[in-house]
Amino acid sequence: MTSHPHLLAPITLGCHTLRNRCLMGSMHTGLEETGDWSRVAAFYAARARGGAGLIVTGGIAPNAEGGVFPGAAGLFTDRDIANHAGVTDAVHAEGGHIVMQILHAGRYAYSPDCVAPSAVKSPISPFPPKELDEAGIEKQIADIATAAARAIQAGYDGVEVMGSEGYFLNQFLVTHTNRRSDRWGGPYANRMRLPVEVVSRVRQAIGPGAILVYRISLIDLIPDGSSWEEIVRLARAIEAAGANILNTGIGWHEARVPTIATSVPRAAFARLTARLRPEVGIPVIASNRINTPEVAEELLASGVADMVSMARPWLAEPEFILKAATGRAAEIAPCIACNQACLDHTFSGKLTSCLVNPRACHETELTYAPALAPKRIAVVGAGPAGMTAAMVAAERGHQVTLFDRASQVGGQLNLAKRVPGKEEFRGLVDWFAVRLQASGITLRLGRAASLADLRDFDEVVIATGVTPRDPGIPFEPGARVLSYVDVLQGTDPGRRVAIVGAGGIGFDVAETLVHAGTSPTEDPALWRREWGVTAPWEDRGGLAPQGPAPEPPAREVHLLQRKPEKPGRHLGKTTGWIHRATLAMKRVRMRGGVNYDRITPQGLWLSHGPDRERPELLAVDAVVLCAGQVPDRTLSEALTRAGIPHHLIGGADVAAELDAKRAIDQAARLAARL
Repeated sequence: MTSHPHLLAPITLGCHTLRNRCLMGSMHTGLEETGDWSRVAAFYAARARGGAGLIVTGGIAPNAEGGVFPGAAGLFTDRDIANHAGVTDAVHAEGGHIVMQILHAGRYAYSPDCVAPSAVKSPISPFPPKELDEAGIEKQIADIATAAARAIQAGYDGVEVMGSEGYFLNQFLVTHTNRRSDRWGGPYANRMRLPVEVVSRVRQAIGPGAILVYRISLIDLIPDGSSWEEIVRLARAIEAAGANILNTGIGWHEARVPTIATSVPRAAFARLTARLRPEVGIPVIASNRINTPEVAEELLASGVADMVSMARPWLAEPEFILKAATGRAAEIAPCIACNQACLDHTFSGKLTSCLVNPRACHETELTYAPALAPKRIAVVGAGPAGMTAAMVAAERGHQVTLFDRASQVGGQLNLAKRVPGKEEFRGLVDWFAVRLQASGITLRLGRAASLADLRDFDEVVIATGVTPRDPGIPFEPGARVLSYVDVLQGTDPGRRVAIVGAGGIGFDVAETLVHAGTSPTEDPALWRREWGVTAPWEDRGGLAPQGPAPEPPAREVHLLQRKPEKPGRHLGKTTGWIHRATLAMKRVRMRGGVNYDRITPQGLWLSHGPDRERPELLAVDAVVLCAGQVPDRTLSEALTRAGIPHHLIGGADVAAELDAKRAIDQAARLAARL
């Protein structure tokens, strides 16, 4: 008897029976744009082999003007069809099903040729769109239908029509972007005409048996967004036009509410899918922040949805369903929703990957082949770099011993998991512990490794991490000066706190200090109040009229930096704004361009500019130092003096904002070639 019976139950869509209720949601990886279609095929085949019930590709442009960026992948020629056929063949060979997402970006297209219902510029694109005339609208419909027909030629089991997230079809639905007065604008019956017509024409193009998924926005999270009555009306019309199943879309890309970041509660928007399900006669899919088989099973068992969509969890773990189905759920590499290697890469024009799984999108060039001559390998440091190096080396057949002076594994991840909004890091540490035990690695915890311990190994890997950097600020007797480690381990700094350093760690410390009690990430109702989210049946677009209503800050916090620029400017591309907004709501005073002159029992003396002008006393109870880190190379230097060769990875190699993404990738690549 499986522990996930609802998740693993089959479902029939059109003439296709899917083996389970898990949809691998669409993600733009950038693989198609590399031109190496063997890599695309390997990526999707790995997920089909791992049990995905239905795979949705990244968005494929129906025409040049609809591409998310110039040169975005499309399905325009016979050569394109042949390339895609290699992908579908690979997925079908593994027993999987795959549909192609047709994505027309509309005014979100990063191109001067972008088109939209009205010439209303997007706040997240530099280009104002051209308003389509009647002939232009017909061209877009025809191009979408043609792309759908070509998808079937390429062997896809169907298509997903992207109608949410503020893309082209979504832009016709709301007066926020549709200012037309013809038959495509004005009353809602006119504004919904385009998506309904598109679905009808797509169904004609792909035939009655192919799968047609429609991605519908259930909450826009923008001013003048759709009402619930309009959403239900559209859903019924889309069903009548020929869709087999409705996939949940959440929030426009320009919305100032986080929807998939790690600070968003798990399944935070599933209640919307539950509300829609009885309104239509076709299945519905729940999405957003569903990242474990337990959460998925609960949603399905309680009748919230007919399927669940998980996207980034399939980057982290290509064997997600296979492990869930064989009693190995604890071995599923967790998606921590950090965005660092997926969305941050996508929006920076880089190839997508995964912090937890650096092989994601690199399946053909980062391989863990069995070692031809197994070695005895010592790894010192059980942080993310050291644990990854040990696990990959052991997977390849090496005999590995992992040392750490701490009594538990995890390194600096054990600090990260204490930050409100980063609770997902708890599961990451637990997963590492499970995998280390399953890998047969010998653990030597609770004592520092000595030269004598390491002399007889064939290879030595040093992953001793970092130590906090001392910024050298003079301080007087009686002044209270703490490090970020002290605070994240629970030391109370008092009611008024100055944080020196506004990088990622400074922001983490600030978020820790301004929160008290339950983290909003673990209380969906509290999280909705903090961000001003209601429901579209209460307020149009799902935005509370009064705006965000955060809890009062637990402390008065000042976040400071020397650089004369806006604090947090260099945080993650897709998450930095969330951290800045969170602290602003908590009334954290963020300042750049200050000098730290001295710390006294009364507080922190500051000045401004290169000439140290306008000295002032910031009256605080404590000063917390978050001024960066330096590599801990004490053991490495001793090994060098003793003539013992070794490899240096992670923070011990480069101390850069505790970059777990870089550390894990570096460790995996080293262990793959040892």
